[in-house]
Amino acid sequence: QLQVAESGGGLVQPGGSLRLSCEASAYTLSGYPIGWFRQAPGKEREGISCINTNSRIIHYADSVKGRFTISRDNTKVYLQMNSLKSEDSAAYYCAATLYYCKIPLSRDDYDIWGQGTQVTVSS
Repeated sequence: QLQVAESGGGLVQPGGSLRLSCEASAYTLSGYPIGWFRQAPGKEREGISCINTNSRIIHYADSVKGRFTISRDNTKVYLQMNSLKSEDSAAYYCAATLYYCKIPLSRDDYDIWGQGTQVTVSS
């Protein structure tokens, strides 16, 4: 069964950058559209970006558009996060779907989730 795992989180100052990675164990991600979500304490899980299998369809939530970039290669999906703000602090999750990349992202469409990686933006 496909399992995914995130990496790359950490502590960064406002205005800084981080790159998150999502990779699969045992199987490849290449056949799945992938979404990135985040959840801050006390808030709903927010879908922020998705990418389809051939990278031709990409969507971003307004909250990250122009600052975050999603991409993928044969083995991983990446989320490049630039110009980070304190409000970007959250646990970030990648998830695979059997459907397709569409906006807004719905967590109900995503079947396979990682454990999350924490991003903290603070001076």
